[in-house]
Order: sequence, then C-alpha cells, then structure tokens
Amino acid sequence: MKKFFVFLLLLATVATSFVGIAAAKDVKDLKLGFILGSREHAFYLEIEKGILAAAKEMGFTAVVLESELSGALATERIESLVVDGMDAISLACNEPAACTNAIEAADAEGVPMFTFDCTSELTKVIKCFVGTDNYQGGVVGGEATIAELDRLGLKEGATVGIIGYPEPQSCIDRENGWMSVMNANKDKYKLNIVNIGNYQGQADIAQNLMSDALISYPDMAVVFTVGDPACIGALAAIKAAGATTKMIGFDANPEAHKAILDPVDGKYWFADVAQNPNKIGYTIAEEMVKYLTKGSVEKPVILIAPYLVDASNAVAQ
Repeated sequence: MKKFFVFLLLLATVATSFVGIAAAKDVKDLKLGFILGSREHAFYLEIEKGILAAAKEMGFTAVVLESELSGALATERIESLVVDGMDAISLACNEPAACTNAIEAADAEGVPMFTFDCTSELTKVIKCFVGTDNYQGGVVGGEATIAELDRLGLKEGATVGIIGYPEPQSCIDRENGWMSVMNANKDKYKLNIVNIGNYQGQADIAQNLMSDALISYPDMAVVFTVGDPACIGALAAIKAAGATTKMIGFDANPEAHKAILDPVDGKYWFADVAQNPNKIGYTIAEEMVKYLTKGSVEKPVILIAPYLVDASNAVAQ
C-alpha cells in the first residue's frame, strides 16, 4: 500500500511538471528582443516596421536594437537583452563566427533564439529562421545578367563581375546562386567572370573596388552586387570612369527604385532583386510568439521568395 501511495505521488509530481512546461505567458506579457543588422540600411528599417506592426497587432513588447553589422556588438546586445529579461531574442546574424557563442549561451539560460535575414550554420539551437530565399535571389540576378547580355548583343567573350560580402550567409547564398547561372552559361558565352571583391556592406568600399576593377576591365558588361549599398558605390565609380557597365543590385531599397526610374542612373542600374523585409520582420515576430505560446514554430526555416524589379515594375519613391 505504501509503495502504491509513493507511485501515485510520483505520478502527480510528473503531471504537475508537465503542466508547468505547457503553461505559457499571455501574449501581452511577452517581452521580445530583436537585433537589426544596421539602421543605416533601409532594408533593416523595413524589417523593424514589420516587427513593430506585429507588436502593435499582437500586443507584446518589442525591444529593437542594432548590431551595426558587428558580431562583437551583436554579442553585447544578446547579453544585455538576456539580462533585461527577454522571453525570446532574434537577430540578423551578420557575423556568425563572432556571435554564435552568445546565441548558445542565451539558449542555455532558457532564452529561445531566432534569426532573420542572416542565420548561423554553426549552431543547432536556432528555433526558427525567416529570410529571403537568397540563393534563388542570386539565380534571379544571374538570369537577369544573361538576359542583359543577350539584349546588348554580347553573345561571346563578355566580362561580368560580382561585388560580394562573404561574411553573412545570406550574401554567400546570393553569390552562389548568381555563380550557378554564370557557370551554366560560361562556355556558351565564353564569359570572363571577375570577383571584384568584398565590399563589407559599405558603399565607399564598393566604389573603390569598382574603380579598380574598371581599370583592369574597362569594358565590363554587367556587374551583380549582393546588396544595394554596393550598387550605390559602384554607380558612382562607373559614372566617374565614363564606363557603360550595367548593374543589378539586391534588396530593392527605395534608392534602387529611384535609380532604376531615373533617366540617367537607370541607364546603368537597370534592375534589382527585391525582398520583402516588412514581411520578414512581421513573420519572425509571429514565429517567436507562436513558439512561446504554443511550444512550436510553423517550420524551422521560412524562406520568402524574391523577384526582379526593373523599369516595368519599379515604384516612384
């Protein structure tokens, strides 16, 4: 009889534990932390708008910081948000190697971690990543590159270039997608493919890289950049050199739409791969709430399809 009583007591204890695990906060009591890449980029400002729209609609408290694209600063932001009692944290993981330890430490402290735009392949603790299908975006940019070569009548021997940013996984994926199309067409067009360099997310660095590239390749036909700031810098270099190089950017920020529709700048910057940053911000917030209130996310990776913007569908800003 005594053993039976102990068994019942154990069952009650286990049941109580499961009730405790299942219990979730009300959405209005949730405090969620978000770390943008940089507020100097229009793309991240649009993500922030999506986050704040979700907070207003769902009722949770959103604390939004930025990392200035620095893994070290992202680590500091994660640590401060943990101390401030966030129920979950998400970030644009622009430098995974520098902040993955902080991500895992926060998870160990019981703070679920999420990523948006850029994620980390160095850890398994990320509950959900929401971002653009960046590889497919690179493919879209590659197809636009080949189409432009056809339009220009450059069927053989054309030089094409790429300005990359090989730290964020998102930009690596864009470059890989673009390269897949170039490699598939390399023999057909006898392409000369030039890696112009790493612009580090800075327009002025992209301008210097493009200026140097045009000295060696003055007849470069098309350049693809993995981010709009690179296009801004490259555009300045192309115009200064009196070159005719065409450009395809990635992000379709307001400055891209404006340039594409401009009678002068549009002769160079003719297309851009568009994302939906507002939807990315809203969706990552939605998944964080879902995890904290229901115990699961829709799926671990949610990719939002990109599309090409050109003069036919660009919007006047």
